[in-house]
Amino acid sequence: MIEAALFGAGRIGKIHAANLARQPGVRLKYVVDVDAESAQALARLHGAAVAGVEQALADPTVRAVVIASSTDTHSDLIVRAAAAGKAIFCEKPVDLTLARAQAAADAVKQAGVLCMIGFQRRYDPTFAAVKARLLAGEIGAPEMLTITSRDPGAPPVSYIQVSGGIFKDMLIHDFDIFRWILDDEAASVYATGSCLVDPAIGAAGDLDCTAVTIRTHGGRLCQINTSRRAAYGYDQRFEILGSDGMLQAENHRPTEVVSHTARSVSHDKPEHFFLERYRAAYAAEIAHFFDAMMNGTPLRTTVHDGLKALELAEAATTSWREKCIVNL
Repeated sequence: MIEAALFGAGRIGKIHAANLARQPGVRLKYVVDVDAESAQALARLHGAAVAGVEQALADPTVRAVVIASSTDTHSDLIVRAAAAGKAIFCEKPVDLTLARAQAAADAVKQAGVLCMIGFQRRYDPTFAAVKARLLAGEIGAPEMLTITSRDPGAPPVSYIQVSGGIFKDMLIHDFDIFRWILDDEAASVYATGSCLVDPAIGAAGDLDCTAVTIRTHGGRLCQINTSRRAAYGYDQRFEILGSDGMLQAENHRPTEVVSHTARSVSHDKPEHFFLERYRAAYAAEIAHFFDAMMNGTPLRTTVHDGLKALELAEAATTSWREKCIVNL
């Protein structure tokens, strides 16, 4: 039996707790959160106890930690968990600064522990199927990637102010998808953006719409377009053009029913938000983490992937602010 501690009892913490509880041979022992009421409620739901950081990390029966707390706590908890010899699953991003993220990665390497970063989109069945067919050579050599990523609505400005900016908060997933699908690294990044959704976001020093162009060392091209507003739902698509064809990953819908009438042909709008869209992906990534612990399966998303995505987010932020191409 693997006993685990969960740091963070908020929205994403609840998802990870439920998925963790479904894993055979795994038990949630502790829930840790600064909000005592939230921690108690989640702990009761899963038969766990409430603890502090020190107690959870000092317990030798705890072999794994799941970090789903606020971003500003991630790197510190990674360092402390690594020093305690725990296997680590941590939500993205590793940190909001490269220096602290690198320190966390160094701590993981020195301790020799597993550390998986929660880029759940790699575990989405549709996206994973595209990757598998790409590797099978179905469309030849990949050449161009287009990523569309649009939220149904902007978060509160209070969240924007502590998020690290749209490139680190929202596009961090798209930067990871770029590296994963093209299996290449960025040579240059150009990013621009606007505030078209909420002027208050601009007043907070951030953007709500962006366009990013990346050229890889191998000459491949990627374009990422994002918006904090899509009136029709959560829009998550990409297409990869290869030398022999193209693969597309489309949106998920609540049902696949199509209505044909004299007036129109219609189907459901996309899933409303990421909690619904990536329901299966969140379950699959936690299962993969514990499979790696139990069976030595290589991790698909490591702390190195977290560092590289953050590096791209930093480059995009610099490109936007300085209105220039950033070479890496």
